[in-house]
Amino acid sequence: MRTRLVVGNWKMQSTASAAEKLARKLATFKPVSSVDVAVCPGFLHLPLVAQILAKSCVELGGQDCATNPGLGALTGEISAHQLKDVGCRYVLIGHSERRLTIGESAGVIAKKFTAAVEAGLTPIVCVGETLEQRRQGMAVEVITGQLDATIKKLGVEGLGGAVVAYEPVWAIGTGVTASAEQAQEMHAAIRSVIVSASVSIGDNIQILYGGSVKATNAAELFSMPDIDGVLVGGAALDADEFLAICAG
Repeated sequence: MRTRLVVGNWKMQSTASAAEKLARKLATFKPVSSVDVAVCPGFLHLPLVAQILAKSCVELGGQDCATNPGLGALTGEISAHQLKDVGCRYVLIGHSERRLTIGESAGVIAKKFTAAVEAGLTPIVCVGETLEQRRQGMAVEVITGQLDATIKKLGVEGLGGAVVAYEPVWAIGTGVTASAEQAQEMHAAIRSVIVSASVSIGDNIQILYGGSVKATNAAELFSMPDIDGVLVGGAALDADEFLAICAG
């Protein structure tokens, strides 16, 4: 039985005071059966948020990590080892904003995935298609290619300790959400790709939906058989909204 996972991505949105206020409210969240909750603050605020959430049921995640797993001379980067050291359980890998704006290639993302696994983190690898790719009927092909780069690097076994997040690029920060049926179709396709390589891993891996998730659409998304949780952007900055999503 796959548990539900709700992850809040704070992106580059919070000041220290805002992060503290938000974390203190989230720390009051009471555990819900079969639901895991995590938040990914900005790097500067990880120690602050970690301290506040230390005795809560809310886990911590990083928004990215370097291709090198350990410590080293790589100015401006954050290693998976450092994220683990500060208390992170998860790390986002390959978010569409990094793929498109920063130009991260599938090869770089596969290396970051490997670094996260080596450091003992659970990577949340993000995949998704643009609107143009969807219109051309290439959505499944694009996502399969994004997953294949990681599978080729570590083998399908590498996905055994990972999470996949499907985030249609056309629905991120736009207010437009894929219908529950559209999301389910893509989640089923993603699971099928993984099942074709390993039935047990494909059946058990958590696949999250990300793209303008709100409390008003979360319950419908959760009702779909292959949607195991959500990756929340803007709504994660509103404690009441985020906790309503967690409550499902």
